[in-house]
Amino acid sequence: MHLSHAHTPSRLQLNSQGRLRHFLTTEGLSKEQLTEILDFAESFLAPDGSITNQPLLAGRTVMNLFFEASTRTLTTFAVAAKRLSADVVNIDIAKSSNSKGETLRDMLWNLEAMTADTFVVRHSQSGAAHFIASQVTPKVAVINAGDGRHNHPTQGMLDMLTIRRHAGDFSQLTVAIIGDVRHSRVARSEIYALQTLGAKEIRVIAPRTLQPKDFQQLGIKLYERLEQGLEGADVVIALRIQNERMESPLLASPEEFYALYGLTPQKLAYAKPNAIVMHPGPINRGVEIASEVADGHQSLILKQVNYGIAVRMAVLALTMQGQLTTRKEG
Repeated sequence: MHLSHAHTPSRLQLNSQGRLRHFLTTEGLSKEQLTEILDFAESFLAPDGSITNQPLLAGRTVMNLFFEASTRTLTTFAVAAKRLSADVVNIDIAKSSNSKGETLRDMLWNLEAMTADTFVVRHSQSGAAHFIASQVTPKVAVINAGDGRHNHPTQGMLDMLTIRRHAGDFSQLTVAIIGDVRHSRVARSEIYALQTLGAKEIRVIAPRTLQPKDFQQLGIKLYERLEQGLEGADVVIALRIQNERMESPLLASPEEFYALYGLTPQKLAYAKPNAIVMHPGPINRGVEIASEVADGHQSLILKQVNYGIAVRMAVLALTMQGQLTTRKEG
């Protein structure tokens, strides 16, 4: 599959009125556009934290195209779509004709013919969601559920919702992200969104082998020592270390990583006393984070999962509204 980047992400994912046609990346979106997603997600949250059902997508069909496994993301998208009264179809790509030699374009055209309205795409190749968005007809919305090392925009936005609800005004916040930022699509989505929403300071704490090469373009501060990077932080985000990274030369060993960068109660004490702790999951306990921290009173990890449903409901509804506007324009 050839992945085309001919269209810039912001141009491809917005219609002529600046509404979301697709949701492919947090990069290039305005503060107002990101805030609209957060506000819409908030509207689905009841005062007790439960999520309300709203039939905004009744009669619409959402197809989850996961070329890469992710039980949590797939499940939350399915729950979000059903809470909006959409019909949900999960395509098992490994067993589909795409694995038997059918081209991706042919598969998309056939799924479109089955009256799909939204494709939620997860793929191991960076740029896959952008490529698919450039191929579909104007009546189909594409949502990126994670592509390679590039972006995971709904995860980034559910993290922004968590921060906004529990830490307050972004302009007053110092956010520390710990771990493998070089290969993390989650971290990139978070950094782009934090910059746009006006975070006071964004820090990355990682061994040199796992630091992003383009850190100057990302506008972040790099730290190799965890204690230094955590000093005075309001928000602490621990990233998952992928299994393949644990066995690569980039990382000495899981034990050494935990000794130097694992988030323990003793190390968390360097952050502000009321700092919130987050993790995109799944958690590797005893590698990225201690159980006492993951299950502690500062942890919002389960809240993140809950907010993920509300954010994905918002994105599903907003992109469908953007598609309907695009169709009327056409």
